[in-house]
Amino acid sequence: MSRFALLLLFVLTACSGSQGPPANLQDACAIKRDRPSWFRSMEKTERRWGAPVHVQMATFYQESTFEPNARTPRKYFLGFIPNGRVSSAYGYAQAIDSTWDWYREDTGRRGAKRNKFHDASDFMGWYMAKSREMNGIAATDAYNQYLAYHEGHSGFNRGSYNRKAWLRSTAQRVSTRASRYEDQLRYCR
Repeated sequence: MSRFALLLLFVLTACSGSQGPPANLQDACAIKRDRPSWFRSMEKTERRWGAPVHVQMATFYQESTFEPNARTPRKYFLGFIPNGRVSSAYGYAQAIDSTWDWYREDTGRRGAKRNKFHDASDFMGWYMAKSREMNGIAATDAYNQYLAYHEGHSGFNRGSYNRKAWLRSTAQRVSTRASRYEDQLRYCR
């Protein structure tokens, strides 16, 4: 491969904005070491929207395990013919099309992309700020923030999660992971 081709490949890779998950997703300090630009983005989001880094991290873990191009499973017709996806959720934050469009319109960030970590973090902070504003959920309340994130603001207000034991269990795991990440981040170098 020519030097020019290698240089072009390097530049395109560096500018893509999409990075796969770090090796150790259980350790917030390892994630911070592996992806310092992600931490800068999450800290900026925390300053702008009030969404704590550890709550963002736990939600990213649950939604996409930090995969930039994560998608929902495919649906199948007759059990074997691909027929679209379960939802339009995509990217690090698993934002659906309509909510992503609302975010871009509301913030003026029309060029934001769901598979760019900085944009996904800003989206998550914006959404959590909306949950605080519309549903009265504290930014530090990972359990209820996750329920509102999953069900939407109206679904949360209706209590749709009360009929979904699996979702309440998932929200509890998000809350536990957020607490663990918070504890770990206290001792990072």
